[in-house]
Amino acid sequence: MTAQARPTLGEVASVTLKRAQEHLIDQQAAAGWWKGELRTNVTMDAEDLLLRQFLGILDADVLAASARWIRSQQRADGTWATFFEGPGDLSTTIEAYVALRLAGDAADAPHLLQAAEFIVANGGIGASRVFTRVWLALFGEWSWDALPAMPPELVLLPSWVPLNVYDWACWARQTVVPITVVATLRPVRPLPFTLAELHTDSAAPLARPGLIGTAFSVLDRALKLYDHVPVKPGRSIAFRRAAEWILARQEADGGWGGIQPPWVYSILALHLLGYSLDHPALAAALRGLDGFLIEEQTDEGPVRRLEACQSPVWDTCLALTALLDAGLTADDPAVASAARWLAGEEVAVRGDWAVRRPALAAGGWAFEFANDYYPDVDDTAEVVLALDRIGERALPGVGAAVERGIDWVVGMQSSDGGWGAFDADNSRRLIEKLPFCDFGAVIDPPSADVTAHAVEMLGRKGLADTEAARRGVQWLLDAQEDDGSWFGRWGANYIYGTGAVVPALIAAGIEPEHPAIQRAVAWLEAHQNRDGGWGEDLRSYRDEQWRGRGRSTPSQTAWALLALLEVDPNGDAAERGIGWLIDDQRIDGGWDEDLYTGTGFPGDFYISYEMYRLVFPISALGRYLAAASDGAE
Repeated sequence: MTAQARPTLGEVASVTLKRAQEHLIDQQAAAGWWKGELRTNVTMDAEDLLLRQFLGILDADVLAASARWIRSQQRADGTWATFFEGPGDLSTTIEAYVALRLAGDAADAPHLLQAAEFIVANGGIGASRVFTRVWLALFGEWSWDALPAMPPELVLLPSWVPLNVYDWACWARQTVVPITVVATLRPVRPLPFTLAELHTDSAAPLARPGLIGTAFSVLDRALKLYDHVPVKPGRSIAFRRAAEWILARQEADGGWGGIQPPWVYSILALHLLGYSLDHPALAAALRGLDGFLIEEQTDEGPVRRLEACQSPVWDTCLALTALLDAGLTADDPAVASAARWLAGEEVAVRGDWAVRRPALAAGGWAFEFANDYYPDVDDTAEVVLALDRIGERALPGVGAAVERGIDWVVGMQSSDGGWGAFDADNSRRLIEKLPFCDFGAVIDPPSADVTAHAVEMLGRKGLADTEAARRGVQWLLDAQEDDGSWFGRWGANYIYGTGAVVPALIAAGIEPEHPAIQRAVAWLEAHQNRDGGWGEDLRSYRDEQWRGRGRSTPSQTAWALLALLEVDPNGDAAERGIGWLIDDQRIDGGWDEDLYTGTGFPGDFYISYEMYRLVFPISALGRYLAAASDGAE
């Protein structure tokens, strides 16, 4: 009897891919889009409760359901973290603690005693970030006088003056404008308890180091003195302009920028400026927040958590690319409906980006269902890469949309040759020295991952010889780290950056033998885990010892593979990576990924994208099989 031949890696990979592809299609919405949950940390839920408490609309059932979720996320040491398996975070723990006190948990309950011990040991409320102290000032648990000055006159500065609102990244400017109103009006609505147990003698320093930091500290004191002047020329004008600025940017879903921080602060600002909760703008805003809810039943009862953002355009373009990589064609129903939906999401209005690019025509795609004022380069490049593979015959008009997207991305190139996400030349670092800028990224300079996606788009469209592509390639070569990797701004971290840049450089005509490519490949091979996968802990943003190190995850393994498959698809590292994806797949075709691999603000705010664990492995498996097929011909 002849022994049955053992299946090849390619044959097993094909079965794995088929299962994953079917699983992905099963998750598609009837309208053609995909949207996985975007999970962050419990500050979203705590601040939602505090917002409702401040507005006087906190429902007992909402409070109980949110509190169950917050309790479930407490770590064994009594803290709350900003990412799964991350260290305890002071501000997150404070906000969670306050939310649970609001829900009726006693200060002497064991879980809160443990949390309070951590908070006090790390400096108490006074050592928390500015945003946490703003929330506590709303309830009289921190003095408005002890916060940095945030004058609403900021909105009156013309765009050519340093520190104007357009010097801020789009997510920061949308938050800062309303928060200046809140911090100037200084409301206080006490909680039904105090937080005396969390106060210490510590206080975060307002002054930044250096001459500029000292100058801003002096300015801060001057602005506080101005706040006590009886007559303030321009204050009422600033309030009116701020309200107009906020209202002009409210989106169709009732929100601002499709993200939680500007949404909640805009609600607070408008409310404090006299807009009633049943005013159409505020009613729509509060109603829109319900669309960001995830509600589930557990053994303890219903839980409720709030997404910081939603990513349907991003998820859908990545899913469409994955299905095309898996071998599906433009006439496949899942592919066709996704392409139609994406084409219909093209942004046709001019947003804040036009301040720096006034002559550029509208175009591009945003991240969310509704965010017309802030399309971004990353989404636009990835949508163009996906739609360009569909073709005019399958989707009439798609060619023109692709060209508009390319024109918009090229027009958004910064003067140094790279691309930021939402704005061009948003690189003025002076703003980072302001006393209240202790929260994540506040500017949007070019990054390796966004630049790579723009360059890859140009390369795959046959535009590698254009000036924009050549400047982008040079920016990427100049940005390579000494160890051969690239920094990942929007994904964790050096694996994400390197996984994006290598395919981009290859698409732009850089040969695999180029020293930059070879150094990148060597770095990826050196950081492959023994199990064949790749992983990188989010602590790599602050601790270099974690660069390229961490437990293997499906998304990060796929990112590494997308780079290696462009250079040596049959190499040992690539085949071991494919083997890891095969072995780690669930029976339903998906993959588990508890670890966070997305980045909001490096070092401060992280994201778990539910779709990453599925779409990127599908692309990696599909491209591996395509390379094997090409090699067999």
